[in-house]
Amino acid sequence: MIDPKLLRTDPDALRAAQEARGESSELVDQLIAADEQRRSSIAAFENLRAEQKTIGKDVARAKGDDKVALIARTKTLSAQVKAAEAAAAEAGATFDELMLAMPNPVFADVPRGGEDDFVVVETHGTPRDFEAEGFTPRDHLELGELLGAIDMARGAKVSGARFYFLTGQGAMLELALVNLAMAKATEWGFTPILPPALVKPSAMEGTGFLGQAAQDVYHLPADDLYLVGTSEVALAAFHSDEILDAATLPRLYAGFSPCFRREAGSYGKDTRGIFRVHWFDKVEMFVYCRPDEADDLHRRLLAFEKDFITALELPFQVLEVASGDLGLSAARKYDCYGWIPTQGRYREITSTSNCTTFQARRLNIRMRSETGTEPVATLNGTLCAMTRMIILLLENHQQPDGSVRVPPALRPFLGGRDSLTPVN
Repeated sequence: MIDPKLLRTDPDALRAAQEARGESSELVDQLIAADEQRRSSIAAFENLRAEQKTIGKDVARAKGDDKVALIARTKTLSAQVKAAEAAAAEAGATFDELMLAMPNPVFADVPRGGEDDFVVVETHGTPRDFEAEGFTPRDHLELGELLGAIDMARGAKVSGARFYFLTGQGAMLELALVNLAMAKATEWGFTPILPPALVKPSAMEGTGFLGQAAQDVYHLPADDLYLVGTSEVALAAFHSDEILDAATLPRLYAGFSPCFRREAGSYGKDTRGIFRVHWFDKVEMFVYCRPDEADDLHRRLLAFEKDFITALELPFQVLEVASGDLGLSAARKYDCYGWIPTQGRYREITSTSNCTTFQARRLNIRMRSETGTEPVATLNGTLCAMTRMIILLLENHQQPDGSVRVPPALRPFLGGRDSLTPVN
């Protein structure tokens, strides 16, 4: 959540941030009013409680009519204290509810606009000219079926639409990607983690996935647990309600987990193959750091993503996401879009977000330094979302006979194989 002090010291900045997201600034005004009501209610309760304690002492010393009057006053005060306490609790709950709805203020230099107003920051690599090579590229599903790597029909039979099996060379390819990603992450100083895929509501709410993203989340009502859409959720909650020694920061974690998404609102979109599915596996980077280190570490996370994609010899672009397309927790986000030959366009394969102290405030994660305690900053970044990386590898490295060249970086994790070969 935001720093409550901003409501009192710079509400115009919050209004501007809301407008940058394409949201109404009315929420800021509601928060200011709720904050004033909360503080006045707390003050009223504390004043009555102080009077109650004072009279309690006076009763013990009083005699006669004075004592009778004081006892009568204590009864009146008792009812007033209870009412004031209830009013303060209600005002606090209203304020907290509004605070949870308030997005992280975007940075002033983030591009303004919506989903289509991103800025292309960099372009890496050159898409292959298949026409010049003399053949028409197959899409990833056709290649996956030739290789015995992807089975959509049985995925639908067993689990429904947007599910799949990775089989044979497909399963081996994912495991190779996982091992390459974890090897690189370890080399960069990340601690590997296998986090739970089911989390409590507090973890989902703390990371900001029960607001605008709630419709895309799977909930198990009988257990009141959520299936994560990204291991960011579990990794962010890993240190919830803890105070970290500032000398141990930054803390870098690389989590591998399944991810589950309803893909609400995507009816009819990307229905062929494994681009948009309800379940996939992912290696996610997560960082806890000092707030003044967050910008630099955000650039480092992006550099790690670029390094990984480059190692797989895939053409890609780096985009800065516009303010109106940012999630609740992100103050800035970069996406990497990889080239898909059969679609003739770049599509999202990774993202990295600077969430400043927003998630840490919601999850009560602080650091202790020489000057006291304060919230840490958190950042996240996709290193490898398996299904989309498999799509890019199959399509970009395919050969005329339906085989797929394996980039050298991946070969040690595939037993030294330099290609995937058709089995059908």
